[in-house]
Amino acid sequence: MNTTENISSEELEKLRYPIGKYDRSQPLTENSLRQAIDSIAEMPGELRAAVVTLSDEQLDMPYRPGGWSLRQTIHHLADSHMNAYIRMKLALTEENPTIKPYEEARWAELPDAQGDVEISLDLLDALHQRWVLLMDNLTLEQWKRTFNHPESGTTPLDMAAHLYAWHGKHHLTQVVNMRAKMEW
Repeated sequence: MNTTENISSEELEKLRYPIGKYDRSQPLTENSLRQAIDSIAEMPGELRAAVVTLSDEQLDMPYRPGGWSLRQTIHHLADSHMNAYIRMKLALTEENPTIKPYEEARWAELPDAQGDVEISLDLLDALHQRWVLLMDNLTLEQWKRTFNHPESGTTPLDMAAHLYAWHGKHHLTQVVNMRAKMEW
């Protein structure tokens, strides 16, 4: 894929958000929460299956013009989901803690985001096992606990679970779509 190819802003938006942007206004039900937890549980295996046969050259290609490489996207998922797990634990042990945002784009430029994807795939496997164990044992009252994000405001844990289920699918779909486009 040539990162300088001419594509419309609509096409670029579809590449950037292949499943659409996360909708904070969606209704949150017990059923949708179970689906979110299941999605979080399944994502590491699905991601591994999507990238296991890719070469270093393929992993270093951006999924869209001006976007991260597939390698950076995989490492970003590990960074982001580690932060999400910690945010949930903070919310469970403190009263509406204000969490620290981080510069995702700058993290994606650090040396560890250029390394072997197997490291982040292994990390995601273990992290998601712990995360799901935690979520599977929360009470309804605990799901309503919150953290405060300085940019997006107060987030209840049930919404955070939905958000990160979306986040995993969002990036997984970018990888899968890139594979399909390139016929890998």
